[in-house]
Amino acid sequence: MDKIEVIGNGPLKGKINISGAKNSALKIMAASILTDDILHLTNMPYLADITSMCRLLNDMGVKISLDGGAGPKGNTGRAMAFHAKELKQLKARYEIVKTFRASIVVLGPLLVRFGEAEVSLPGGCAIGARPVDLHLKGMEALGATIAIENGYVKAKAPEGGLVGGNIKFPVVSVGATENTLMAATLAKGTTVLENCAIEPEINDIIDCLIKMGAKISGKGTRTLTIEGVEKLNGCTHDIIADRIEAGTYGIAALITDGEIEIIGAKRQDLESFIEIIEKTGAEVIDTEKGLIFKRKDNTELQCVDFTTEPHPGLPTDLQAQLMALMTIAKGSANICETIWENRFMHVPELNRMGANIEISHNNAIVHGVKNLIGCPVMATDLRASASLILAGLVAKGTTIVDRVYHLDRGYEQIEEKLSSVGAKIRRIK
Repeated sequence: MDKIEVIGNGPLKGKINISGAKNSALKIMAASILTDDILHLTNMPYLADITSMCRLLNDMGVKISLDGGAGPKGNTGRAMAFHAKELKQLKARYEIVKTFRASIVVLGPLLVRFGEAEVSLPGGCAIGARPVDLHLKGMEALGATIAIENGYVKAKAPEGGLVGGNIKFPVVSVGATENTLMAATLAKGTTVLENCAIEPEINDIIDCLIKMGAKISGKGTRTLTIEGVEKLNGCTHDIIADRIEAGTYGIAALITDGEIEIIGAKRQDLESFIEIIEKTGAEVIDTEKGLIFKRKDNTELQCVDFTTEPHPGLPTDLQAQLMALMTIAKGSANICETIWENRFMHVPELNRMGANIEISHNNAIVHGVKNLIGCPVMATDLRASASLILAGLVAKGTTIVDRVYHLDRGYEQIEEKLSSVGAKIRRIK
């Protein structure tokens, strides 16, 4: 099992290109099932989760190929083509989906196009229960019958196919919004989705679906209206930049007192995050190609309280990285995690490095310390992995991060990107 070695060595300076957004790419890959034409996707990140989704789609019969070079905006991501003209099975097998959560989003596309689907309950990071009940309620509201047998969701559309309906999600759910949205594009009649998630990745999916011929209004709001169409077409779509990766590397600049230009980062996708780090003493400067992150001149980092919330609030996926930053800031910070109930598993590992963090239910209190000390630590989930890498960048001595297969699910070539701005980091095979 791979490990990553990090040796703290001072300020990081330079430029880092941000990859395509994993949380957008995975769902748009599933949207290829909605059409018998070819879907061309550019700026595709090369990640373990993307590979897993390719395996899943290919196992069902989707033909997948590399499709040329960089995307139309001159980005460095891969271009891929997905062709779901004929599927050999309508089942997402446990053997493939057990490692990643996003697999559940094939449910809606399979069900609406083929009238039935059998999808294994998904796996992924151990950061909480993450039930799929809202996904199932969305399908039921469109007329599907649902049964769970032997760990599989078995769904069947009524005779004549799914029909439009009105759905108000009791809580904001990114995945349920995406799954129900995709199913509604080919359902008969009009569907109204209320209390939808409004993450930038959802807007990216909507943009792609509209290019494919879907009729969707309300983009960027909590209410989406979808008029079902008979057929969707293929298209070419450029995946947006990964805002979580951008935020992570922004923190790498701040925690080491360096200066990094994050190529591809957009302020409007990171407003809540930027508001918090500016309170710590950071400066974020817009450039022609992205954002520069650095500390204000002669400013000592200050601890800041924050709470994770659905977009446009602070993403839970940046909580662990921000916590790493607070460990070496002045004062104390109260961190409230409202999205997942088990997302403080990185705390014991940060404390092993000399951090001073206390946990009480869904709150963590971070007391800033002068120095962190490198030591062996173990990653527990994707974003926890990133927080330990960040802590290692500023810690005295050597940090060895174990179980980095989590990291490979969401960060493309993290060692190369950090090395390019001066970090002493390497992968141990």
